[in-house]
Amino acid sequence: MKIKLLFRILIMGALVSSCYTEALIDDNYIDTTVSIDNALQAYDLWYVDINETKGNGEVPFLERAFTITFDNGRILANNNIVGIGKTGNGYGVQIGFYNSIDGGINVNHNQEGRWLLEVFVANNNTLEVYDASSNTSYFLRGYKQSKFDYDMVFYDNIKYFLQEYDAWEKTYTSIEGAINDFDAENYLQFFAGTNTDIFKSSIDENGIHFNDLVWDYEGDYEVFDVENDASLKTLTLDYDYLGDDYFELYVINDGTIELYHPNSGTIYEFKGRGYIQYLKSGKSSGEKKRIRSANRVMNVKRQRVK
Repeated sequence: MKIKLLFRILIMGALVSSCYTEALIDDNYIDTTVSIDNALQAYDLWYVDINETKGNGEVPFLERAFTITFDNGRILANNNIVGIGKTGNGYGVQIGFYNSIDGGINVNHNQEGRWLLEVFVANNNTLEVYDASSNTSYFLRGYKQSKFDYDMVFYDNIKYFLQEYDAWEKTYTSIEGAINDFDAENYLQFFAGTNTDIFKSSIDENGIHFNDLVWDYEGDYEVFDVENDASLKTLTLDYDYLGDDYFELYVINDGTIELYHPNSGTIYEFKGRGYIQYLKSGKSSGEKKRIRSANRVMNVKRQRVK
C-alpha cells in the first residue's frame, strides 16, 4: 500500500471585499481604470493554487512558490514550508522585481531572468497569470495576511516539508513498543523522483554528518489523508522486507517529526539536518517544484493516543 500526504487548503468563504474588488472585474479583464499594480497589491499574499494550473508549460518561479507577494516593484515568495509564516514576516524572501505594463507584468527574476506575463481576473479574489510563450495559466488566490492560514498551507504540503532537509536523524525511540526492523533505522532522506517520491534510509550511528552517511536502502514513499480524520496523516516507506507497514505522521515543529508505528506500538522522533533553502544557487535554485497531484485517502483508524 502506498500513501500520499496532502492537507487541503480550506478556503473559508470569500474574503472581505474592497473597493478594488468591486472595480476590478469587467468581462474577465482587469478594469482599465484600475492599474495592474493596484490589482496585484490588493491582497497581501497570493496563494499559488498549483492544482488549478492549465497548460503543459511552466513558469519555474511560480511552480516553486507556495505564496507570492507583489510589493511596490518587489516580488517576494514563500518557496519553503519550513519557516512559512515567519520568514520575511510571513511574506518569504525577495525573488526579483516587476513592473506593470498594459495588460500584465514584466518580471525580472533573480535567477530565471525576464518573463512577460498577462494578468486576468477569475473572480473577486483570484487572478489568472498567463504565460503566452508556453500557453500556461496559473491561478493565484488573494488573502489579507490577517486572514491567511499558514498552518493549512503547511499541512497541505507536508510532502515537500519532508524534502526540505538533507536528512532526518532519529533522536528518540519509545521504550514502549515491540521490537521491529525499523528500530535499526537512524536516518531518513526524502526527495522527489521522476515518477514517484523516493526515500533513503541508513543504519549509521547517531552523530554522523549527513554528508558522510551511507544510505543502505532506497524505495518509494508516499503520504496520505485519512478517511474521516482530517487532522491525521499517514506515511508509508516501501521497504521490501517490511511489506506494507505504515506510520502515523505528526509534526512537532518545523524541524521535528514524530512517526508512530501502529503494528509495534513504537514512537520515533526525527530531527531535520541540513535545511535546504530553495532560493538562489545550486540545489536550492531549481530542483524543487510542486507538481499537480490529487490526494489519496487511506481507510485506517488513528491508533496513537496522546
